[in-house]
Amino acid sequence: MFAAYAARIDRDQPLNGLELGERPAPEARPGWTTVNVKAASLNHHDLWSLRGVGISEESLPMILGCDAAGTDADGNDVVLHSVIGQTGHGVGPGEPRSILTERYQGTFAEQVTVPTWNVLPKPKELSFEEAACLPTAWLTAYRMLFTNAGVRPGDSVLVQGAGGGVATAAIVLGAAAGLRVFATSRDEVKRKRAEELGAEATFASGERLPQRVDAVIETVGAATWSHSVKSLKPGGTLVISGATSGYTPKNGELNRIFFLELKVVGSTMGSKEELASLLSFCAAKGVRPVIDSLLPLDQAREGFAKMAQGDLFGKVVLTV
Repeated sequence: MFAAYAARIDRDQPLNGLELGERPAPEARPGWTTVNVKAASLNHHDLWSLRGVGISEESLPMILGCDAAGTDADGNDVVLHSVIGQTGHGVGPGEPRSILTERYQGTFAEQVTVPTWNVLPKPKELSFEEAACLPTAWLTAYRMLFTNAGVRPGDSVLVQGAGGGVATAAIVLGAAAGLRVFATSRDEVKRKRAEELGAEATFASGERLPQRVDAVIETVGAATWSHSVKSLKPGGTLVISGATSGYTPKNGELNRIFFLELKVVGSTMGSKEELASLLSFCAAKGVRPVIDSLLPLDQAREGFAKMAQGDLFGKVVLTV
């Protein structure tokens, strides 16, 4: 079957390790099911995999891709939950949870095999391309907002780095849930787009907000950390799920964190139950993932390049 896969690891030039070509079709295994992929979306996790983060040379070649929607063996339309081993379904009792391609072949292929427990029904209101955007970036944003930040309608939220997959999802979901959403970006075009998606106001990166917020959704990392801390109300919550600009900020702002009794919460992916709630929320409220571009699987390299350059707003989706 045709697939996009990591053939080698290159920490400096990750796209050098990406290959497109034939790979073996997945083999049947007890407790697992094979899904015919209709659409799969890119995540920064795929770029990090090409850099050797989360996988090693011994794992190669590894078909990339965590997210997908397609049809199961009975012809049902389904969406995949990409966290494997969360409750032990389909794996050994001692195996820790992992994101699909850290241990198992991924979704950038004509077929993928996952534990049967990891398959959810696709709502008829969502296309395959839209549903394929949800299991990683959108699920991450959903958990950050509604589980870890604990915000309620009317609360205010700052989303750093408008344009990225998680940030875009947070803007759309937050606005749909009745939050007051503020967003930042270095790019004026991206700021305007964020306002079109429901942000109440947008600001240049690092610009002072007109008011402090109840929560900050942080995926940028070192470059925006200080601004995130300074933007919070006393007792506010900073939720972090990524650090694309680096892991070590110049100023940790520890004095502000303890004096204002701020909460810093790490967040990774989400549960199957949260994904089911997200799917239901999108179907019921007409919320749709923001898709930057649709590309056939054989043009996956173009999609990876867009992500590596930051030249996108929303998700890149590969169709099969």
